Amino acid sequence: MNRYAPWKYLLIIIILVVGSVYALPNLYGEDPALQISGGRAAEVDESTGKIVGEALKKAAIDVKQMGIESGKLMVRFHDTDTQLRAAEYVKGALSAISNGYVVAFNLAPSTPAWLEKFNALPMYLGLDLRGGVHFLMEVDMPAAIRQAVEGYAADIRSLLRDNKLRYTVLRAGEQGVLAGFSSEEDRERAHNLMRDNFQLLTVETVNNTDRHELLIYPGDQEIKEIQDFALQQNILTLRNRVNELGVAEPVIQQQGKSRIVVQLPGVQDTAQAKRILGATATLEYRAVDTEHDVERAVAGKVPAGSRLYYERGGRPILLKKSVIATGNQIINARSGFDQSSGSPMVSVTLDAQGARSMLKFTKENVGKPMAVVFIENRSETTLVDDKPVTRPVKVEEVVSVATIRDVFSKRFQTTGLDSPKEAHELALVLRSGALAAPIEIIEERTVGPSLGKDNIERGFQSVVIGFVAVLIFMAFYYRVFGLVADLALALNLVLIVAILSMLQATLTMPGIAGIVLTVGMAVDANVLIFERIREELRNGNSPQASIHAGYEKAFSTIADANITTLIAAIVLLGYGSGPVKGFAVTLAIGILTSMFTAIMGTRAVINLIYGSRRVARLMI
Repeated sequence: MNRYAPWKYLLIIIILVVGSVYALPNLYGEDPALQISGGRAAEVDESTGKIVGEALKKAAIDVKQMGIESGKLMVRFHDTDTQLRAAEYVKGALSAISNGYVVAFNLAPSTPAWLEKFNALPMYLGLDLRGGVHFLMEVDMPAAIRQAVEGYAADIRSLLRDNKLRYTVLRAGEQGVLAGFSSEEDRERAHNLMRDNFQLLTVETVNNTDRHELLIYPGDQEIKEIQDFALQQNILTLRNRVNELGVAEPVIQQQGKSRIVVQLPGVQDTAQAKRILGATATLEYRAVDTEHDVERAVAGKVPAGSRLYYERGGRPILLKKSVIATGNQIINARSGFDQSSGSPMVSVTLDAQGARSMLKFTKENVGKPMAVVFIENRSETTLVDDKPVTRPVKVEEVVSVATIRDVFSKRFQTTGLDSPKEAHELALVLRSGALAAPIEIIEERTVGPSLGKDNIERGFQSVVIGFVAVLIFMAFYYRVFGLVADLALALNLVLIVAILSMLQATLTMPGIAGIVLTVGMAVDANVLIFERIREELRNGNSPQASIHAGYEKAFSTIADANITTLIAAIVLLGYGSGPVKGFAVTLAIGILTSMFTAIMGTRAVINLIYGSRRVARLMI
């Protein structure tokens, strides 16, 4: 007799129930939605929902559902046209309260609450099927050059100081670094130093009789290298930030000489994506100027070597222009809570250069104050003639001023942040790397399928046609055994969808191709088994013995064929990218699930039908 142990039946039932639960969310679809989240200066609560609701009601826009989900206000609509029209009114209404709100387009899953309790969510669809978020970013190249010139100014200042060469003026400007000296001799000596130490810079003598000045600036080749570096560094940083967001199969590529395209297929939290990718938040550690009067600086008389800043409470403070360490030198950052005060903090680790600079400064300035400057480029939306207008704004504020109690270098903490959320996001941005130059999101949209609805319909039709064709063939050719194989094939599709959903993988058109290929390959195992059973019956064996022999003797052949295909899928997964990976993922998952359903699943059903009774002949 062919019988399974009870635990095997129980195992199969558990797998099928779990698979069905996690595949089920894909049947409920998605709603076009606006996702509203708050920043440091804005908080999402019931009053926010009331304001948004009144604005949409006034504009006669029909809302399907509105509520706070995971700390964000989600406004769902019946169609994308309504979603796009509602966005302008929502942004305009919220801008009158605060510029801290982020309004982003989203496709929110309509999964019932009871499924969400099991963390059962639909799988993502790629840009070629469902769409996603598309950002077009502009790198601020003039800012990149200014930053480079400011860096040269600091290096030149150190070089002159080390060579005990005094200067009367040294400042970074639009044209380059201007350095003035007290005599012609000093200027010539400085000229030789610049030429020997900065081969990539152009050094020119300024023709004046009494100032003895030099103009040091990057040449055309150096400017091109600065721009190329800024673009490539920003692409690398954005890639790291996308990895922090956990987005599958992103597209991050250069467009032209100063633009970057970022596509995030299947992304759920578009507001967070916009905030993290567009953030140029970083930190600067500066010495506090305790030698000059802050009130005189506020009145407009700022000392030459200092700069006026403001703390978050609005109190003015004078800081030295020279920077001790910057976000570029941070190699790791983690958020947490300060043990002494319980306030949010970011634990920072500097690279070797930053650690040396910090060690030198703290050695010389124990007992003196040091400030932490938080720098962020963000967009603010205001109503102009009843229309929302967005403009970039640079925010620089002192988040912390602390007295240096002891010498430190590589590791330390930054406190003074408003909330754990701000600490977490700042740590994320710092950890993924500082941007080499500011970037501005000049275009943001939720894109539809790249080939329109035809892609979705044809992809679905290809699966259905292939599936139905195999069902008919198996049922006609192998009769009862063929129907069992059809049942296993249907369960195989359910398990593939369930695993993709559990992994929160992104399904693309190549992924659908992998599923279609799996549908055809999944019955190969059953064909081998059933033909082996037929052969055993022709050799005069009993039905029960033929069933046993068919499954036992065909197993090694099935295993060999599937393992070789699985190896090919793993190679594609390891060395491929984008669409190739999407194909490899679904193919690999399909191979594993088909092995389970075609061998163990069909054997269980056949055992239930024939295993407990004597039969004269098999319907095969």
